[in-house]
Amino acid sequence: MGSADAFDPIDFLETAVQHSSHEDVGPMREFLCETLTDQGIEPHIDDAGNVLANRGRALEDAETHVVLNTHIDTVSPHVPFDRDADAPDADGAPVVRGRGSCDAKGPLAALLSAFFAVEPTDGRVTLAVTPDEEVLSTGAHALVSSEQPPTRDADAVIVGEPTDLDVCTAAKGRFQGTIHLSGANAHAAEPDTGSNAVAALESVLAAIRTFGERDDAPPTHPQLGAATLTPTVVEGGEATNQVPAECALTVDRRSVPPETADDFHASLTAHLRAAVPADVGLAFRFTDRPTPFLEAWETDPDAAVVDVLADAAGGAVRPFTAATEASYFASAAPTVVFGPGVLADDEGAVAHAPREYVRVDAVREAARALEATVTELIG
Repeated sequence: MGSADAFDPIDFLETAVQHSSHEDVGPMREFLCETLTDQGIEPHIDDAGNVLANRGRALEDAETHVVLNTHIDTVSPHVPFDRDADAPDADGAPVVRGRGSCDAKGPLAALLSAFFAVEPTDGRVTLAVTPDEEVLSTGAHALVSSEQPPTRDADAVIVGEPTDLDVCTAAKGRFQGTIHLSGANAHAAEPDTGSNAVAALESVLAAIRTFGERDDAPPTHPQLGAATLTPTVVEGGEATNQVPAECALTVDRRSVPPETADDFHASLTAHLRAAVPADVGLAFRFTDRPTPFLEAWETDPDAAVVDVLADAAGGAVRPFTAATEASYFASAAPTVVFGPGVLADDEGAVAHAPREYVRVDAVREAARALEATVTELIG
């Protein structure tokens, strides 16, 4: 392998941000593979578009296996790169600006720096970089569901996301679905001869407000707080003088452990059926997607990866405030979310926003902390 000193995470980040990856991750993935090759690592691209690489012993011989994961896709539209010592953040620190700078190419740069720097002897380090975390997570799902997952037998998984160098040990899940109400059309002058699906929405909204108060509701989570259920989009009615026969309400669920998607579906359907008038049909259907929803997850705050990384980074141990692909890994191994950058600052949104940036010193500090952590974990 080439010298790890040859890899500069900031040089990598500046070039990575200039590769737009909101519509096509191909150029960014090619740049990542070239970077790995330049460091003497032979990358592999699987059928799902994941970039995989490893160092150390074969999986069956490794005493400890650590997985480093993040993603290369970004949201639309592309925001141009900017790197200027005269364009500091609020604290006067130099930054790299542009779409993907903190979500998640800054974390990727730090993970790569650690991956190249460690010298595993008895252990194994796997780098697994996914292509579509922002949309459907088909890459991450393929990683954990294949017959021989490259992330199997992991003792720890570190997922790169902007956490301001805090170690995040839990996150809410996100489910989305639509409540469908069906009645019967009638002339608005004779409303009692029909069944008004839009009027039944009143009962649905009241039931949504009390959903968290039912006897079998998941308890408030010690780290994440209470689950939330939010109505977001409504459609119904066809004519202004007609009793509407159809109404649909889309809802957003932010779940907490131990609630699963199946648990939520069953509980919500039963709760709504008890509230909606008997002459109105009711169905709740999840939004179609080819992969499982990102469910709520948690890792024991006393897990070794938490202690070691928190000591190395000097940050807090806390939950992450957004859904992540950590959901797919946490059921099989202690998993944390960690990286440079912030989702938002005192001025507003940072990630997914036109003013997205990451501090240069935070990227370097994340790289240092990750190298120290992986070195200690694998021996």
